[in-house]
Amino acid sequence: MNHLAVIMDGNGRWAEKRHLPRLMGHRAGAEALDRCMHYCKAAGIRYLTVYAFSTENWKRSQEEVSGLMKLLSSYISSKEKTLVKEGVRFRVIGRRSDLSEKLQKEIAALEEKTKAGDFTLIVALSYGGRDEIVRAALRFAEEYGRNSSFIAQHASLEAAFGSFLDAPDVPDPDLIIRTSGECRTSNFLLWESAYSEYYFTDALWPDFDQAEFDKALESYSKRERRMGGRLK
Repeated sequence: MNHLAVIMDGNGRWAEKRHLPRLMGHRAGAEALDRCMHYCKAAGIRYLTVYAFSTENWKRSQEEVSGLMKLLSSYISSKEKTLVKEGVRFRVIGRRSDLSEKLQKEIAALEEKTKAGDFTLIVALSYGGRDEIVRAALRFAEEYGRNSSFIAQHASLEAAFGSFLDAPDVPDPDLIIRTSGECRTSNFLLWESAYSEYYFTDALWPDFDQAEFDKALESYSKRERRMGGRLK
């Protein structure tokens, strides 16, 4: 496996079960993300994409949204040295214009400082799969209107369009894990997940440990990935 993606669901419920503020669940979720990165690196996985904040999550209470943005800013400042030391390249996909100017600058700075990393952590932030496709379509149309010959520079029309996605150089996810027992995609990587395998677990994201990770990989190892073709 080359690329694992995770819908990190259940932080709020984890906190509520313990009679804690929801933000404490998000903090526990950040710790689970650190663990998951180490699991991936040990397993030889080169890319980890996590769904941190969707375009729809802006509808949540101002207190929770503000807390999440502060948590992200704190994560960036506190993890910078560790990410550089451990060779982790940090990237963000999504609608950055929704974020504060300060946070946008912090993200750009961390991306620049970690660009030499050989393991890539991609955080989907103010992200929606439909929104990504719409933004890509607008850029595609603009480029086509300016230079129609650019399509010939790609293997197919599909590849030409895909070059306008948020992270066109990143391979599609092999496996997408969703925690907390929910069984839906929730607008995550709609284009990129066309042939991804899915694994659903009842574990809440802060409780996602090595055992849960191993079960997901074991399930994936038993899948037959035909990509629309027939088994031989």
